Amino acid sequence: MIAGTLFIVSAPSGAGKTTLVGRLLADDPLVTHSVSFTTRPPRGGEQDGREYHFINVPRFLAMRDRGEFAEWAEVHDNFYGTSRPWLEQGMREGRDMLLEIDWQGAQQMRRQFPAAASIFILPPSIAELERRLRHRGADSEDVIARRVAGALGEMRHVGEFDFVIINKDLDVALGELKAAVRASRLRFPRQRARHPDVFRFLDQD
Repeated sequence: MIAGTLFIVSAPSGAGKTTLVGRLLADDPLVTHSVSFTTRPPRGGEQDGREYHFINVPRFLAMRDRGEFAEWAEVHDNFYGTSRPWLEQGMREGRDMLLEIDWQGAQQMRRQFPAAASIFILPPSIAELERRLRHRGADSEDVIARRVAGALGEMRHVGEFDFVIINKDLDVALGELKAAVRASRLRFPRQRARHPDVFRFLDQD
């Protein structure tokens, strides 16, 4: 029986997802970050196997055709995919697996892993989201406008998720993210899988 929990975390660009997930992973050794495969080249400071598994297009397509991806997508002429065997093995071993993915990928994953816990991170307002994007200093005004428009589209799917965190204060949001993880671990199927001796009485006549 699968004893680990799959956590799906989604957010629009600028909501603070990467920072929150990084701090959660640093504080909770029971959570393993799922590293996706991509055909895009590494960016500055990225390492193969840490941010992504960087592979070429023929290998990606071969993996896709063999059914090795639980979900995959093509974004801006690059492919991204999540390894199904790696996720399932981790959960069989009792590890909690965390996947950062957009709302479309989250829909695919929930269909295949209905027991997954899904978490959406929201900015406190569109104005604050725009301020954060501008503060990065990495994008032009046109790009920022497109990102904000895209964020609005993503945020309309917030009702599909189990938990919603409004990242107004980073420390408060981190505490709420940890609370969502703890609450998910207390679901009956997870508890029974992790502590079969405690629930042995259920198998008795």
